[in-house]
Amino acid sequence: MRKYFAVGCAAAAIFFVGVCPRAAAQAQTGVQAPDTTEMPGSHPVHELSRNFEALTKKVSPAVVEILVTGFGATDEDDTSDSSPVERERSLGAGIVVDPDGYIITNYHVVKGADRVRVQFTPANTDESQALAQLQRRGKVLSAKVLGFSKQIDLAVLKVEATGLPTIPIGAYAKLQKGQIVLAFGSPQGLENSVSFGLVSSVARQTDPNSPMTYIQTDAAINPGNSGGPLMDLDGNMVGINTFIYTKSGGNEGIGFAIPGGIARFAYQQIRKYGRVKRRTIGADVMTLTPQLAQGLNLKIDEGVIVSDVPPDSTSERAGLRIEDVIVAMDGQPVNNVPVMTVNLYLHENANFTKLTVMRGEQKLELNVPVFEPPNDAEHLSELADPSKDMIPRLGIVGITVSAEVEPLIGLLRIPGGVAVASMVNDQLAVDSGLQMGDVIHALKGTRVTSVAQLREMFNALKPGESATMQVERMGRLTYLTFDME
Repeated sequence: MRKYFAVGCAAAAIFFVGVCPRAAAQAQTGVQAPDTTEMPGSHPVHELSRNFEALTKKVSPAVVEILVTGFGATDEDDTSDSSPVERERSLGAGIVVDPDGYIITNYHVVKGADRVRVQFTPANTDESQALAQLQRRGKVLSAKVLGFSKQIDLAVLKVEATGLPTIPIGAYAKLQKGQIVLAFGSPQGLENSVSFGLVSSVARQTDPNSPMTYIQTDAAINPGNSGGPLMDLDGNMVGINTFIYTKSGGNEGIGFAIPGGIARFAYQQIRKYGRVKRRTIGADVMTLTPQLAQGLNLKIDEGVIVSDVPPDSTSERAGLRIEDVIVAMDGQPVNNVPVMTVNLYLHENANFTKLTVMRGEQKLELNVPVFEPPNDAEHLSELADPSKDMIPRLGIVGITVSAEVEPLIGLLRIPGGVAVASMVNDQLAVDSGLQMGDVIHALKGTRVTSVAQLREMFNALKPGESATMQVERMGRLTYLTFDME
């Protein structure tokens, strides 16, 4: 800073045919001007640097590297439920949020995991950081996936340890655009790295019809940062680094993090239920945009428009109709799908919500049931465990249709069976004709009651042998026949 100032003075003397103030004082009075130069390290930039150092030293012990061996989509850009999966290795970051070994990370980091290990950061000491990092490695512990939410992209892990350093989930509501934040993680496998930047947006909605909103930041985030914390300068975790917009595959200054409030909610739900319980009113909705309002000749252009009401559904019986515009829930304004979704999640123990609806120029109050949706294929895939529920030669990850699973499938013609949670990319798999969501009820005339039984029955089939499965698909029974290869 001092060098820049001196050069600036010299430049002024040349262009304005003048002299620097300090030089002028010496020339006119012959008295040495007082030296106002700050003491080394006292400049505000140094103070900011020390704050970064202190925060990093505080946060780093609670940031872990997640090492995963398991199954993932063959096409990394295809994250649909029906995309084939194959064995792969991956890594990401995680955050210790409870001293008794509870860790949160992104769901996509542990998706399809067969084995999850957590590498911890060595404890801070007063010795040289460079030497400490070269000489010591953090301990590695096996972790269990307690549960996850694919929609929110968050998972909770558990390791057998106590007294671990933790990071508090901060007050996201206080986050401001332009605020400085630090991003921690393991970019490209470079464990426990840190970068800094600004909050570009506190609530970026990447899809207008998705319930998720994100913190946008220009802090450097790369593959491997997923699951690491986004920290404010007070040491609070305001978000969880999740994904980036990129054409090159690396950081381009457009990164996104799950807001801390959403992360806290999902963590508490997963700790309690093993999953995030979804809530619905049984009707399809969209964020009402000015263009949509104009196209439908609506009088208002803000709210949540009902795009579909299934016949004889609870929402239809409550009086809800297509093109109704929901403007409030229980007296609280609702102007987009994310706000409505958050309100529905808050109705965890409520059976009804009062919707304020605009139908043309008519304002209505409707009491609409709130419930966990059946036929939830996405949730069905979340409950499956590829390490235990895979039948490679059949090309599926199955899930036993238990009392917990059945409500997610809906009313079955035949109770029980094995549901197809996802398809597996295995060159040795038979061409069975199965699809995700199918429920297998019988193989060669024998009733199927569990994944373990189906695997045993399938493994008993001999090469060249023909087999037939009874399958329920979308409420209809059919037979699928194939030959063992």
